[in-house]
Amino acid sequence: MKEYETVIGLEVHVELATKTKIFCGCSTAFGAAPNTQTCPVCTGMPGSLPVLNKQVLEYAIAVGLAANCDITRYSKFDRKNYFYPDNPQNYQISQLYLPICRNGGVEIETEDGGTKIIGIHEIHMEEDAGKLIHDDWEDCSLVDFNRSGVPLIEIVSEPDMRSAKEVIAYLEKLRLIIQYLGASDCKLQEGSMRADVNLSVRPVGEKGFGTRTEMKNLNSFKAISRAIEGEAERQIDLIESGEKVIQETRRWDDAKGESYAMRSKEDAQDYRYFPDPDLAPVVVSDEMLADIRARQPEFRNEKMKRYKEEFDIPDYDIEIITGSKHMADLFEAAAAICRQPKKVSNWLMVETMRLMKEKEVEAEDLRFSPENLAKLIMLTDSKAINSTVAKEVFEVMFDANVDPEQYVEEKGLKTVNDEGALRRTVEEVIAANPQSVADYHNGKEKAIGFLVGQTMKAMKGKADPASVNRILKELL
Repeated sequence: MKEYETVIGLEVHVELATKTKIFCGCSTAFGAAPNTQTCPVCTGMPGSLPVLNKQVLEYAIAVGLAANCDITRYSKFDRKNYFYPDNPQNYQISQLYLPICRNGGVEIETEDGGTKIIGIHEIHMEEDAGKLIHDDWEDCSLVDFNRSGVPLIEIVSEPDMRSAKEVIAYLEKLRLIIQYLGASDCKLQEGSMRADVNLSVRPVGEKGFGTRTEMKNLNSFKAISRAIEGEAERQIDLIESGEKVIQETRRWDDAKGESYAMRSKEDAQDYRYFPDPDLAPVVVSDEMLADIRARQPEFRNEKMKRYKEEFDIPDYDIEIITGSKHMADLFEAAAAICRQPKKVSNWLMVETMRLMKEKEVEAEDLRFSPENLAKLIMLTDSKAINSTVAKEVFEVMFDANVDPEQYVEEKGLKTVNDEGALRRTVEEVIAANPQSVADYHNGKEKAIGFLVGQTMKAMKGKADPASVNRILKELL
């Protein structure tokens, strides 16, 4: 059997984080009741006129600059004509002939530890379609136009990827760039980042491309990996058995682990593209481009380098913290308040990561504020509370962002610093546990741990463990 190589290009749709739609003033908020965020423009009513949302243009240019693209100074919108029930105008406003960004590329790390540039053919602006909901009970399909007109950018890569791992590395790089820009939250599970995979196979060493298929319905990195591996295998089996790969759009069923044909692949002429007569051309001035360039944030690679120089924290911590824009912001703000970067990093790396895993919370959805995390660290540093109480308070803070100072006060969790009261409790614990006292005197060091535990229990966790240890050793 020949050895084959997989050739992959992606079309990544990203829903932009504007408050209103691309061509009208309707809200883009996620989760509203069906058809409550609509108007004559986004429902395609005759005579309604679209007007471009300036923020969409600025986000598209910002992403293009971050992806090293050339910005098209004079671009236009086109109509992509097709009939589908969730497409109210019977065309989608997109950009075919003059997309806003072209000829870019982002660098990814490869499996062998090297780097590789994945070329970006273009980035264009477009509107989303509505959403069809298939009701099996009523045996009908319902349409929700809330999503119709939601602004998208489509990032079209060159066919430069050769494995599922390269695809995931590219998507993670894009997602981080876009999140750092604040242009989108890029939540795959909510559909604000979607990837269509164009894939073909060819014998290793061959220069020409094989026949490609496009796979849709991919809403997680795991599904994308599985779809790539499954489709490559399917195409190789076809070729090996003497059959031909058909150029078509396929839908991936992640539950079954297989894809099935949806429709034969259309070419651009099937959509009868023509310039949209209702929208003026987009002219990007020198001033606008300079302004957007000046507002570009510090991206992950720059941040990692600065953290290494500025903060005394391990490389692994830097990698995890900067892997989320929200977590990086949390870290920097909390460290600036309490001036304890190492302790802030420890809270994020240990307790925060543990609770995120337990409660299945994404880093971008963390609710506690940097001010409250800094207060908790300062309460522990001043020995106002011990580490056990601090963890208990943090759990509540993680869920409800409570003020730790108020919470400790209201719940009476402050450490008891009354030496006399602590000494009396230790004496009572020693008197009540003669066997442990005898074990300690017979050289069993571990016995003191039990006595510390009993003292902490008697003090309802509100003692300083170091003080308990000291007094125990002194009395024993």
